Amino acid sequence: MHLNIEESWKEQLATEFNKEYFKNITNFVQSAYATGTCYPPASEIFSAFNHTPFSEVKVVIIGQDPYHGLGQANGLCFSVADGIAHPPSLKNIFKELHHQLAITIPVSGNLERWAKQGVLLLNATLTVEAHQAGSHQKKGWEQFTDAIIAKISEERAGVVFLLWGGFAKKKGAKIDTTRHLVLTSGHPSPLSANRGYWFGNNHFKKTNEYLIEKEKAPIKW
Repeated sequence: MHLNIEESWKEQLATEFNKEYFKNITNFVQSAYATGTCYPPASEIFSAFNHTPFSEVKVVIIGQDPYHGLGQANGLCFSVADGIAHPPSLKNIFKELHHQLAITIPVSGNLERWAKQGVLLLNATLTVEAHQAGSHQKKGWEQFTDAIIAKISEERAGVVFLLWGGFAKKKGAKIDTTRHLVLTSGHPSPLSANRGYWFGNNHFKKTNEYLIEKEKAPIKW
């Protein structure tokens, strides 16, 4: 696994890269990609970091693991590559944006445009085997992404964390709420959203209100 990761993150996470668990992840991922079909493409495993340098992080959205269908995952949580149909959760994200901010539902589900504005789209697990949801969980990625969340919580101030669903809430349990805004709701998946746990959470509007209050540029969702 080639560590093609943006320089500021490389500096912030240098101690993690030298730990035994990360060496184990590297060996596992290299083997998995060499012997089977995995997503996202190897060059996009660290896309979330490459689009959003450490000093530019304003918002963090936490997902679980990459989409496992052909051509979907592009290294950003909830995002899909250009030309790919919107998965159900992403459809509901766009519906909520339309409801909150009257934003037209975009043709492309590629969220690089958010990432380039300071939205870190972080999956807890950065790789997955084709058609096998959760297949690369508990291989060490979670420890790595926990370290990233802790680093942002400790080193930055005034970041908005969007924790959607039980998994993300647990993942973000140690975020310092005296330094950051933590917004929680149900997950945008149809099961949760259709029970009333997602729609109407106003997270996108609240995020921008907070960023403006902190004299930061709001996100053009």
